[in-house]
Amino acid sequence: MANEALLAEAKQSIIDYDKDKAEEVARKALAAGMNPNEVITEGFVPGITEVGDLFDRGQLFLPELMLAAEAMKAASAICVEALPATEIKVAKKVVIGTVEGDIHDIGKSIVVSFLLANGFEVYDMGRDVPIAEFVRKAREVKADVVGSSALLTTTMQKQMVLEEELKKAGIRDKIKTIVGGAPCSEQWAKRIGADAYAESAVDGLNKIKELTGLA
Repeated sequence: MANEALLAEAKQSIIDYDKDKAEEVARKALAAGMNPNEVITEGFVPGITEVGDLFDRGQLFLPELMLAAEAMKAASAICVEALPATEIKVAKKVVIGTVEGDIHDIGKSIVVSFLLANGFEVYDMGRDVPIAEFVRKAREVKADVVGSSALLTTTMQKQMVLEEELKKAGIRDKIKTIVGGAPCSEQWAKRIGADAYAESAVDGLNKIKELTGLA
């Protein structure tokens, strides 16, 4: 029962976009002996998912949405740091972000949380990321996967540009790419030459596992 209460608190802290509270609950849950992965997936993720739904229904606005995403990142980081070494078996590197001109990153933030909880080395570029920055970071860290999110039909074109720029940089054949976001689809991924399309955060995690040979 105590664990259920903490998970409920975790969820509510994200809905309230309260970063300090989210961090406090994360530490309390870990001190109570809860599994870090469980705290993320059963506490904080349901909270950020509800926030996304509220935003879609017009009951929450962009500033609150961004604050909720920051609270989610902070709480997840605390939980991931506490994961036992035996649970962190993956050394695959993922560079991920929302493309330039787009400031939506709730879905991307959930994917990041799932990846971190599964031991991936994640470089979260944030939102409104220039394509050159994706390429620079991918080359710098020798990324295994580059993930790009676009929530607008006007910005999804940047995902096509990313594919082209990775080729120009001479690293596209060394990297797997995955795209996601409301206007994207399997057909879009194939059209621009991406290796995969993620329909949801869970699908994104599973696809990235497949792309890196960990499925």
